[in-house]
Amino acid sequence: MKTSVFALSLLWPSFAGAYEFQAPVQLKGGDQPIKTQSPGYAAPCLHDLDGDGKKELLVGQFANGYIHTFKGLGDGKFAQGKLLEVDGRPVKIPGVW
Repeated sequence: MKTSVFALSLLWPSFAGAYEFQAPVQLKGGDQPIKTQSPGYAAPCLHDLDGDGKKELLVGQFANGYIHTFKGLGDGKFAQGKLLEVDGRPVKIPGVW
C-alpha cells in the first residue's frame, strides 16, 4: 500500500498541469447578453426545470430576490429570460438583510 501511494504521489505533478479552462464566453438569452444584477452576488446554476433533458439557467437577483430563468435550447444556447413564477406570480426570495 505504501508503495502504491508513493508511486501515485510521484505521478501527481504530471497530472496537475494538465487541466485548463476554456476561454470565457458571454452567454445570451435569445440575442441579449445575460447579465447579473449589481453588486454581482448572483449564484447562477443549471437545472432541468421542465424535464426536457436540457438544463435551464437560473440567475438570482441580490437586491430584490427574484430569479430569472433562461430556457435551455441545447448547445449552450438559452431563450430570452423571464422571472421564475409559481401560480402565475413571480417567486421572491427574501434577502438576509
